[in-house]
Amino acid sequence: MKRKDLIRYLEKNECVFLREGANHTVYVNRIEKKASTVPRHKEIDDYLVAKICKDLGIPKP
Repeated sequence: MKRKDLIRYLEKNECVFLREGANHTVYVNRIEKKASTVPRHKEIDDYLVAKICKDLGIPKP
């Protein structure tokens, strides 16, 4: 999945940008009180997309 598509999906599911790290962007789901990092790669593996969604408490795309 492309990074920009994943970020669009996260924001659609009530996740918000928290901060930029050195190599990652941190998103948080304030409703579930959970956070996860999104790497700065153009393509993100489907397994990693599933893990990010699980960490944030949202369904997989």
